[in-house]
Amino acid sequence: MPGAADVVVVGGGVMGASTAYQLAVRDAGRIVLVEREDYLGEMSTGQCAGGIRHQFSTETNVKLSIESIRMMESFEEELGQDIELNLCGYLILLTEEKDLDIFRGNVELQHRLGIETQWLEPAQIAERVPLMNIDGVLAGTFYDRDGLADPGGMVQGYGKAARDRGVSILTGTEATGIRTEGERITAVETSKGVIETPIVVNACGAWAPQLGKMVGVDIPIQPIRRQLVTTTKVPELPDDFPFVVFFSSSLYFHPEGEGVLTGKSNPDEEPGYTFKVDEEWETVHMIEAMERMPVLENAGILSHWAGLYEVTPDNHPIFGRVSSVEGFYVMAGFSGHGFMHGPIAGKLMAEEILDGKAHIVNVDEFRWERFLAGDLKPEYNVI
Repeated sequence: MPGAADVVVVGGGVMGASTAYQLAVRDAGRIVLVEREDYLGEMSTGQCAGGIRHQFSTETNVKLSIESIRMMESFEEELGQDIELNLCGYLILLTEEKDLDIFRGNVELQHRLGIETQWLEPAQIAERVPLMNIDGVLAGTFYDRDGLADPGGMVQGYGKAARDRGVSILTGTEATGIRTEGERITAVETSKGVIETPIVVNACGAWAPQLGKMVGVDIPIQPIRRQLVTTTKVPELPDDFPFVVFFSSSLYFHPEGEGVLTGKSNPDEEPGYTFKVDEEWETVHMIEAMERMPVLENAGILSHWAGLYEVTPDNHPIFGRVSSVEGFYVMAGFSGHGFMHGPIAGKLMAEEILDGKAHIVNVDEFRWERFLAGDLKPEYNVI
């Protein structure tokens, strides 16, 4: 148990592990990563669907995806860990008129940033995914460099590389308090002792508000349950099956082993820290899943589970230093797209701490202070 550190990162999901590694790469001194659970990546990171995409509605999120997915492509070479990168593409299907003009604008934005998203008409969609029932689908967008990666592999890769570079990783260790003098951080209290430090990075995901309260900072994040199902073998599934999303209903499918992983967001889900599968909602989900992908009628359920989205009022993350408390940094609230931005987020946080500002991608619009000003520009492409 180190008694002091130059930086303490609280939270051992992809955000915290990536940040600890990137700080070590830049020789930032004594880095300590504190994780409440027994293993890194046990909570939201380990429970997510593993999707990665460039198809966002805001420029900053597209740029984050460009940089992050580029880092994933060199992940195994840099860190020696296979993350099962599968650029199978994202096919987003639109069933409501109101979404058509918005998505045309999204495609124009993506093209301007070098992302060659395709606009597809129903006949092209039917040819691309003949297994899907596309009744009512008006159009779709597809980009072949979107896809999937393994969340567990990514976290373990960062964790091992961080340890190899001297980071102290304390699992099974809960942050129980933060000490301050005036408006400056001086130490982190944990279930195993006190670590003196001038800098704390809040990478606690859905639990970020709890750490914020320790320093009097209100972090507007709500924990929202999301559920997933994996199926037994689907023999009809082609090798090139993409990540398919019915946007308006937030119903999605992607290859998982020999079967399919499917999820559907419940629009009436109440905030809360619950991981129990809602069997009533799962029934609603699976009936619709079989309607849209009829071959699932012949498959069984292999596994199911629930995890948490960490949702902000504008579906954008909270990122960077908090001006009211010297030494307090936040990287949380990614609203369902944190895993895919984890690699670049760690590098940007290292820049924020060591250089005074993130510069590979300008993320000033994601600062906590935007909520004080009420300057919110929501991300539309949230699944």
